[in-house]
Amino acid sequence: MNLLQRHIFKSVLFTCMVAAGVFAFVLIVGNALKDLLGYLLAGQLSLEAFLKLSVLLVPYVGVHALPIGMLTGVLLVLGRMSAQQEITAMRAAGLGLGFVARPILLIAVVGVGVTLALNFYFMPQARTAYRSTVSNAVRNNPLSMIVEKTFIRDFQGVVVYAGSKNGGELADVWVWRLDKEKRVTEFMRAKSASVDYDEEANVMKVVLRETFSDRRNPKNPEVFANTDYQAPMGEVPLELPLGNLFGSKRVYRKDSLLTWDELIDRKSQLAREQAPALAQMKVAVAINEKAAGSLMILAFALMAIPLGIKVSRKETMANLGVALLLALAYYFLNVMVSWLDRSPALRPDLWVWLPPVLFIALGVGLYRRVERI
Repeated sequence: MNLLQRHIFKSVLFTCMVAAGVFAFVLIVGNALKDLLGYLLAGQLSLEAFLKLSVLLVPYVGVHALPIGMLTGVLLVLGRMSAQQEITAMRAAGLGLGFVARPILLIAVVGVGVTLALNFYFMPQARTAYRSTVSNAVRNNPLSMIVEKTFIRDFQGVVVYAGSKNGGELADVWVWRLDKEKRVTEFMRAKSASVDYDEEANVMKVVLRETFSDRRNPKNPEVFANTDYQAPMGEVPLELPLGNLFGSKRVYRKDSLLTWDELIDRKSQLAREQAPALAQMKVAVAINEKAAGSLMILAFALMAIPLGIKVSRKETMANLGVALLLALAYYFLNVMVSWLDRSPALRPDLWVWLPPVLFIALGVGLYRRVERI
């Protein structure tokens, strides 16, 4: 690799890493806000656990950020070089398009290997650890889900509000019982209450004290005049089943979250048990989807090389726009292919290769066309 190729290699590698880092940061923040911020604000997650979980998101988002980073980085570098006539100067000196493409394809091939490792090993392990850590963190402090001056709607068929909270003691407690249509059938207000968690039964036990009840007619609970009675009830015990609110102690792992060895073992097990074709096909789809997804980097690199040279734009936003359009087209194809998951006869395990193969073919076609110009 001579001086010019090393220059291209370093420029593309640095730009790709920066672009991938930006996309990864955006995805991590989005996932953290969606999954973790509520737990953090409610006190169910410590700041240390929040940061640890954010780190565990890196392999998961990296699978998506690396291909987009590769696409964006190549478009930015080659677009700038082409706009500044550097590509023209190289070709005038007798250096073909292959000279420019070799260091970029080297980065893409290494990226394919990294993505394979992420898809088949690091991402499944990190994602499983992430889900287990969230579940355990919430289970270890279940009482923290009741936050003062907040309407708690996590219990099935019940809404709870507490004016203040001190450990397991609540004050000014409001409880609404709901029917299947989310209509209020009974309202209770208590001066104070105690709350405890029964881990064995997975039930939140609440004892309301000095309670006043307003019970509605269940046939027409929306009409306030249909109140059956309003009366003090003294001490009222409540059991609020949590179901899978905290998640199962044993985190269920979909086929897409299994490592390579686990997928092969599961495939062999299903074959021995003569499992339904749909179950066996799901494992085959997961294996092929991970492998095909790893080719995204190479597919995007082959598309970006001729496009970066042909478009000849040094404007960052224009190149980012081209990158996002290509990425959206790729993911739209993936979504279309995923619709075949429940039809084993249509071989969805082979259709998952359509997006990368199509993009590679288009990239090669554009590459040859630009090379002839």
